[in-house]
Amino acid sequence: MVLLLGCTFLCLTASVWCGDTQQVPYGLSDFTGSPPTFDCPKECFCPPSFPTALYCDNKNLDEIPLIPSRIRYLYINNNQIETVSEKAFSEASELKWINLSRNKITNKGIGKNIFKNLKHLLYLYMEENQLEEVPGPLPESLEQLRLAKNKISKIPEGIFDTLENLTLLDLHNNKLDDNSISANTLKGLKNLLQLNMAINTLKKMPPGLPTNTVQLFLDNNSIDAIPEDYFHSVPRISFIRLNGNKLSDKGVPQNIFNISSILDLQLSHNHFTEVPQIHLNLEHLHLHNNQILNVNGTMICPLPIELVHDNDFESGPRLRYLRLDGNEIKPPIPMDLIMCFRHLRAVII
Repeated sequence: MVLLLGCTFLCLTASVWCGDTQQVPYGLSDFTGSPPTFDCPKECFCPPSFPTALYCDNKNLDEIPLIPSRIRYLYINNNQIETVSEKAFSEASELKWINLSRNKITNKGIGKNIFKNLKHLLYLYMEENQLEEVPGPLPESLEQLRLAKNKISKIPEGIFDTLENLTLLDLHNNKLDDNSISANTLKGLKNLLQLNMAINTLKKMPPGLPTNTVQLFLDNNSIDAIPEDYFHSVPRISFIRLNGNKLSDKGVPQNIFNISSILDLQLSHNHFTEVPQIHLNLEHLHLHNNQILNVNGTMICPLPIELVHDNDFESGPRLRYLRLDGNEIKPPIPMDLIMCFRHLRAVII
């Protein structure tokens, strides 16, 4: 049953970075005069209106051509490339953006210091290749590293130590386990905002989260417990996705999610029998497909219900979206739930 309360429709994206990864981020474009045509690799396309971009995607290439020095944005995804040679990048020292996703690149096929020598590189995409460990060394300038859908089971010691500018690390759908991540693995990522380790084989929460982490995505692992003080080191944490794990009331401390910074909490497809305690600032709560039998609005309300009055609308609990379908809960929706969470726009049971 879906109960819509009011007419507001809210859309919360899963990432602070949205849109097609083929698009150059706002502010990075370099439109400078008429492009030279003599240096454009014959296998690729050099758009006249975008002289600093080189499009070599979907060309069935098995090697990277020589990249001209004027190129800042390289799209060479969706090919059959197995190696990344130093020769190909010997003149392209000003690259900012490289998309090498959906190729056949292995760690052995990557030249030793290729990426490190690209001192201006901001975005590196190597999704859907055949990597078995995080490639490196990497340049200190890097801001986004996307390595999803590889075979990565190893993160070399110290590989992130100098990446203070990295804001997004995407390692989802790999083969990471608890031995892949030590307390010092993420230590150097002082400005990391989003960490995605969903769809791996983790049984424990990754240790040593960077202090500035805002978004933590750990869906579809085998995590069954969370240490009591786990989120104390990440005061800005706002979006947590733990769907599809083995969490239960027993393995989760009662107030673990009762944190003022959390706005979106996703705990679907776990083994909860009760709704965990939440903070009044929480706006979205996903608990579908657990083993919850009933919902007691008085018990889960962050404030005593008698203190939640109409004149406290702005200062009361902020929950707007609550999903509880796939449990053992039967309609109707308890009135004390509605009395507590007066900002609710949708309840799904």
